[in-house]
Amino acid sequence: MKAVVMAGGEGTRLRPMTSSMPKPLLPVANRPIMEHVLRLLKRHGLTETVVTVQFLASLVKNYFGDGEELGMELTYANEEKPLGTAGSVKNAEEALKDDAFLVISGDALTDFDLTELINFHKEKGALVTVCLTRVPNPLEFGITIVDEEGKVERFLEKPTWGQVFSDTVNTGIYVMEPEVFSYVEPDVPVDWSGDVFPQLMKEGKPIYGYVAEGYWEDVGTHESYVKAQADVLEAKVNVDIDGFEISPGVWVAEGAEVHPDAVLRGPLYIGDYAKVEAGAEIREHTVVGSNVVVKSGAFLHKAVVHDNVYVGQHSNLRGCVVGKNTDIMRAARIEDGAVIGDECLIGEESIVQGNVRVYPFKTIEAGAFVNTSVIWESRGQAHLFGARGVSGILNVEITPELAVRLAGAYATTLKKGSTVTTARDHSRGARALKRAVISALQASAIDVRDLENVPLPVARQQTARGSAGGIMIRTSPGVPDSVDIMFFDGNGADLSQGSQRKLDRVFARQEYRRAFPGEIGDLYFPASVFDSYTGSLLRNVDTTGIAESGLKVVVDASNGSAGLVLPSLLGKLGVDSLTINPGLDESRPTETAEMRRNGLVRLGEIVASSGAAFGVRFDPVGERLSLVDEKGRIIEDDRALLVMLDLVAAERRSGRVALPVTTTRIAEQVAAYHGTQVEWTTTSPDDLTRVGGEEGTIFGGDGKGGFIVPEFSSVYDGTAAFVRLIGLVARTQLTLSQIDARIPRAHVLKRDLATPWAVKGLVMRRVVEAAGDRFVDTTDGVRVVETDGRWVMVLPDPAEAVTHLWAEGPDDASAQALLDEWAAVVDSAGR
Repeated sequence: MKAVVMAGGEGTRLRPMTSSMPKPLLPVANRPIMEHVLRLLKRHGLTETVVTVQFLASLVKNYFGDGEELGMELTYANEEKPLGTAGSVKNAEEALKDDAFLVISGDALTDFDLTELINFHKEKGALVTVCLTRVPNPLEFGITIVDEEGKVERFLEKPTWGQVFSDTVNTGIYVMEPEVFSYVEPDVPVDWSGDVFPQLMKEGKPIYGYVAEGYWEDVGTHESYVKAQADVLEAKVNVDIDGFEISPGVWVAEGAEVHPDAVLRGPLYIGDYAKVEAGAEIREHTVVGSNVVVKSGAFLHKAVVHDNVYVGQHSNLRGCVVGKNTDIMRAARIEDGAVIGDECLIGEESIVQGNVRVYPFKTIEAGAFVNTSVIWESRGQAHLFGARGVSGILNVEITPELAVRLAGAYATTLKKGSTVTTARDHSRGARALKRAVISALQASAIDVRDLENVPLPVARQQTARGSAGGIMIRTSPGVPDSVDIMFFDGNGADLSQGSQRKLDRVFARQEYRRAFPGEIGDLYFPASVFDSYTGSLLRNVDTTGIAESGLKVVVDASNGSAGLVLPSLLGKLGVDSLTINPGLDESRPTETAEMRRNGLVRLGEIVASSGAAFGVRFDPVGERLSLVDEKGRIIEDDRALLVMLDLVAAERRSGRVALPVTTTRIAEQVAAYHGTQVEWTTTSPDDLTRVGGEEGTIFGGDGKGGFIVPEFSSVYDGTAAFVRLIGLVARTQLTLSQIDARIPRAHVLKRDLATPWAVKGLVMRRVVEAAGDRFVDTTDGVRVVETDGRWVMVLPDPAEAVTHLWAEGPDDASAQALLDEWAAVVDSAGR
């Protein structure tokens, strides 16, 4: 006997899950519903099966193919238009006309004994046998009354409670003889229950009803879909579950990686090659699909998570369904009954309320509170670029495919035959992505100079030596699972805002240039990169007095690429130095704030015990520098900026220094005392480097360990800052603690507030209005200056749904009060 699986329905009640996926492909326990149906047919010997398809038919065909993987023979009958339950089977008449056949829905989960059903049909000599079952709530189904012999006496489709006369309902599973086709008109919509069966009964044809024992769930609503998952996990239905039951009710599929410190409370299912980190908690009735990543601190309870989903740290998923390829970012919350479609982005700390529907390809902003369904609206990321280039989680937000498109877009902004310098840090992720970037550049008629693993300042300097631009890929500072793709201009500086917008436009339009075969770019590897860098550095930065000073310094290379430059540099400086952590550590391409702090404490201990003049610690890519004084005390980054400023200004006695407007105004006092002046810039690194490269600029810094040494370069360079510091200390004959002691203490506090994109403009208008008659500085954002000199600055983040606030006062309490006052202004506007 052959079977017909009806797989053409749109499943409108299950949207948005079925907006981009046919209902039969919806996974139950990580396997499509229809696969469970096909496996049931096979268990009962029904291996020759016709599948009727209509909505998103190609997806069903592509998934199941000819059925060989299931040990079945599948053919397909395609409906050009919806033909109803009977019309769709009539459409497959050619394959079914020779013998009795079984009809079953491809989107109902059941374990009925189909062999018993078929035997009943044959024993009764029925034209049609309807498979029936008893349900507690028959309102959504067709009610059927049968007599003592099993003959059908009455049908009623989807009754009201006033019409309910039985709890025995039609499951949509039938055994039929081919003669039934004569009652179905071709190529028009016809239903079995509404059209064909009444006519058969009118003519007295033998229609029987078989009341089946077992499980049956019509997966037609979100509630029934979630219930079906729980029923499979509770073993209420006899279906195959892929994987191993590692403890009662806890199923883990092949290749899944579950940390021993993750909390699992079954029954639950974790799909193949999923990864569950330490500290994550997965509770009963949760299904985690294939290749899903569940980060530490995440909590999932009665959640159905489809394939390739990223569940961020401390996110909370309860009773919800999440479509495939969706990214749920840190601390997001999705409540009971909510459904997230395929390929959505749920921003950090956002909340999706219960029963909300978010349709596919939508973005929920960070910090957003969503209490109505998101169907049409979608706010894609306004800009590719954030504070560190194009940044995101490796293989979640930043994939090889994205890297290729980005590189292709960048190449399209340059002339054919131009040269681009590429570089990376020592992480595996950066290495893999850089290869994709190089291929895309060459395919767009760009020659590539690949520096491989070098410090970020070296990549910038080498880019400035004849390249049209550069690309550096590194692990995001402090975020080990994220990467930054940084784009440089011909001077090795970050792209200007205008160039970023141009790249944005090309990327958005997907208008990538492709080279003809003879135009494919070359790839070469320049030699003596480090010697070239150190030679240029020592020629341009004043090192007089160092060799004679007898200074001893401790240098911490942080197991990063800065250690590649230091050996030849320290030897040529003639300084007595101790280098710690010089080797590359591939497992530590960046460091968290805690790791950095611990490293500085250890550095301080070594400096104090060795009698060194000071200690320096590089970040892993050699861009930034942290200081420890001769007593082993850590000089905080904002304080280190003032110490360096004091040293430079005291020696030069003229010129200007470039500082972002968020820097303490004590910097003005220090600069003025030594006859120099401050030029305030925006917080954007490219603005600071622009001023750093102008005539008359003697120093620049951002208060976060980034220092500009204009005589050598206009960009942040930890190694250049180190060389300059040694020279300044050697010539001034003062210790760092003495210099630090003569600078007044600053009291600058910072706070970040979540602000939806839609109200950012309103927030800034309210801030200006609240400023009243007070002095307002709009160099970057809005800085409001009180009459007593206190100030607050409000700045909307360009890449995230966040507003930043800084406040400075004569003491912490005063600064805190100012911060509280203006945070209330921002909050009130954002509501």
